[in-house]
Amino acid sequence: MSDDEGLMRENAALVALLNTIDRKRDSWSSVAETVERNGSALKVLMHEIDPRNNPLYDDEDPDDFENGEPTLFDDRDIPVSRARAAELESAFDAALDEVDSWERRGLDFVSVLDDRYPNRLRQVVDMPPFLFAEGRMVQDELGVSVVGSRKADAESLKFAQDTASMLVSCGFAVIAGLASGIDTAAHVRALEEGGRTVAFIGTGITKRYPRENGTLQDRIRRDGLVLSQFWPDQGPTKYTFPMRNASMSGYGVATVVVQASEHSGTRIQARQAQQHGRPVILRDTVADGTEWGRKLASRPGVCVASTVDDVKARLHDLLGMGRALEESVDMLLSAGASRSNDQ
Repeated sequence: MSDDEGLMRENAALVALLNTIDRKRDSWSSVAETVERNGSALKVLMHEIDPRNNPLYDDEDPDDFENGEPTLFDDRDIPVSRARAAELESAFDAALDEVDSWERRGLDFVSVLDDRYPNRLRQVVDMPPFLFAEGRMVQDELGVSVVGSRKADAESLKFAQDTASMLVSCGFAVIAGLASGIDTAAHVRALEEGGRTVAFIGTGITKRYPRENGTLQDRIRRDGLVLSQFWPDQGPTKYTFPMRNASMSGYGVATVVVQASEHSGTRIQARQAQQHGRPVILRDTVADGTEWGRKLASRPGVCVASTVDDVKARLHDLLGMGRALEESVDMLLSAGASRSNDQ
């Protein structure tokens, strides 16, 4: 079996797991985490079909691997019914056909088992199990999200455009959600400046939403990257956009909030970015003009900016601190490993 055939079967197993999920017990993110932790969707699927004969390993305890002793998750070694096993086997057969059809349609399915899957998304708790991609994937993308209101005022649109120009000049990709308003302004300016822009969309990859941004989406697909975490023909819903926002915040190294109201969906991404440990930069009008902005501004890793130069300076400070912290942690871990080896 070739590597491509093996990955196709793994992807089909992942799709089968997602299509037969027990929502009382699991979520898409928990399935993604379990599959990645075990390094195989087929292994997890076989465990679901026959738990006792296909144990999973808990890689949080390396001794389990060294001793070859399986650690079963929760009570999942309880035998499943024949009906459930048949359902899973049938779902796998159907998923093989589905994954093959996506390939024949020219759709690029990038699962957590694919080496191209973005590394930063692997770090977040709500990691999507897959992405459909149009454009060039960059595994360790250095990008900053620029987000805000769909009905933005002229001053905020200019702030978004100037922020995008600054990010391109500093070598960052500009990440946004392809919505009207702030997102569109950021995407367009990044392309005009010859930079890279990444669009996370709140629909399936075959959809164009909003319709007026169809041409822009095609241009980003050619010159940047369009990503969707939904089934190809998924339409827009009130649930898909918050999920999209969570992935945007996880994909980027920071989020800049240009304009938002008290009940704007943008506040969701700002909060999620903070939960993901990503720096958040609030424009002063957001920090001063909304209750959630005032509360968020007082939290660690959140800064307020009045100008684009402020945004640049805050990014330098916040990301510099982040790199210094990572280096310190790496040094501590290396020192601890050395002491363990000496004992």
